[in-house]
Amino acid sequence: MSYLDNILFAIILAIGFGYFYMNIKKIIRNINLGAAVNRKDNAKVRWKNMAMIALGQSKMVKRPVAGVLHIIVYVGFIIINIELLEIIIDGLLGTHRVFAFLGTAYNVLIASFEILALLVLVAVFTFWIRRNIIKLKRFSSSDLEGSPKKDANYILYFEVVLMTLFLLMNASDLHLQNIPGGFSHFIKAGSFPVSQFIAPLFNGMSNELVMLLTQIFWWLHITGILIFMNYLYFSKHLHILLAFPNTYFANLNPQGQFDNLESVTKEVKMMMDPKADPFAAAPVNENEVPAKFGASDVQDLNWVQLLNAYTCTECGRCTSSCPANITGKKLSPRKIMMDTRDRLEEVGRNIDANKGIFVPDNKTLLNDYITPEELWACTSCNACVEECPVSISPLSIIIDMRRYLVMEKSAAPMPINAMMTNIENNGAPWQYNQQDRLNWKNE
Repeated sequence: MSYLDNILFAIILAIGFGYFYMNIKKIIRNINLGAAVNRKDNAKVRWKNMAMIALGQSKMVKRPVAGVLHIIVYVGFIIINIELLEIIIDGLLGTHRVFAFLGTAYNVLIASFEILALLVLVAVFTFWIRRNIIKLKRFSSSDLEGSPKKDANYILYFEVVLMTLFLLMNASDLHLQNIPGGFSHFIKAGSFPVSQFIAPLFNGMSNELVMLLTQIFWWLHITGILIFMNYLYFSKHLHILLAFPNTYFANLNPQGQFDNLESVTKEVKMMMDPKADPFAAAPVNENEVPAKFGASDVQDLNWVQLLNAYTCTECGRCTSSCPANITGKKLSPRKIMMDTRDRLEEVGRNIDANKGIFVPDNKTLLNDYITPEELWACTSCNACVEECPVSISPLSIIIDMRRYLVMEKSAAPMPINAMMTNIENNGAPWQYNQQDRLNWKNE
C-alpha cells in the first residue's frame, strides 16, 4: 500500500470508531435517564451469572437448534474479529499479514477462522430459512412487522457478506502466495482449509487483476465491519455488547419477590408503630415535586429496566412462553421491551434536538405505546423472565406501570377495585362481614 492508502485507512478507521463512540455515549445517557437502583451487591454471583449466561450462552441451549446455531455465530463473531486486529495494523502500517511470524500458531488461527466463517454461513442461512420460509410463529408475530423484521434480515445479510468477503480475500491472497517466485509482498503464511477451494476461481486471471481484487475484498471487508459496528446502535444486535452488563446487573432476588415502594413502606411502618409520632415527620418542601408511584414513562423506570430495553434481542422466547399471549390476549412481553426502547429513543432524540433538555412532548410510554389492556393481561407468572436468554425482565416494567394505574390514576379493572375495597372494609378479598367469615365451618 502507498502512504496515501495508509492515511485514507486511518481516516476511515477514525470516522468509524468516532461515530461508534458518539452513539455509545447516547445509549449511556439514555440509560442514565432512569431512576437509581443499587445493583452492586453480591459481586461474586453477578460475575458468575455474566460468565454463564452472557459468555457461556447457558440459557440459549434450552432450545437446542437455535441455541447451537447462535453459539456458532457468536463464537465466530468473537474469534474472527481477532483477525480485525491484524487488518488494522496492516492497514495503518502498510504491512501484509503482520502476525505471520507466529508460524504454526498463525496457521492454526487462520484455519480456525475459515472453518468458523463457513459454519457461520451455514448457521445464517438456516436462520434465514427459519424466519422467511418456515416462518416460525415467534418470528411472524404482528409486533415484528415492518422495520423489526427487516432489521433481522439485514443482520443476516451483513453476516453473509462479511464472511464471504473474508473467504474471498483469503482465496485471492492464497492464489498470489502460490505464484512461482513470489508476487510483490505476498509471503507464504496461513492455512486455508476453506478458501483453498475458492482459489481456483482466480486461475487464468492476470496477477495484477487478482491483486486488485484482493485489495477490493480487503477494503470492502474492513469497511463492512465498521459499517456493521455502527449499525448495531440502530438494531437489535446491540445485545452483542449489552448482554454482558445486562446479565451482571440482573435482579438476584427470587423471581416471585417484588420490590416495595420506599415511600409507602415508610408510611406503613409509621402507621404500625404505636410509638411513632406522626407529627415528628420531616418538614415538607412545598416546592418539591411529589414522587410518582409507579411508572408512566421511561424516565420513571430504573436504569436497569432501560438497559433491559436496549439489550432485548427480539427473539420472542418470552412471548412464545407467555400464557396470556398463547391464549390470545393482547400482551406480548417482547413488544413491551421494544416499545420501551422505541420510547426511550424518542426521548433521546428530543433531548438532542433541544440541546440536552427534555421538552415535554405530550406523549408517554403508557397509552401512547403500551395500553392498559396489555398490562392487565399479564398473569405475573415470570415465564418471560425465565425464558429470556439474557436475563431481561419485562414483568418488572409491567408491574411498575400497573402501580401507576392503581396508585396514581385509580384505574384498576373493576374486579381488582372490588377486591381492594373488600380488603379495606372486611379485611379479606371476599365480600363478607368479618363476623361471618367463619360461617363456612358450619356447613
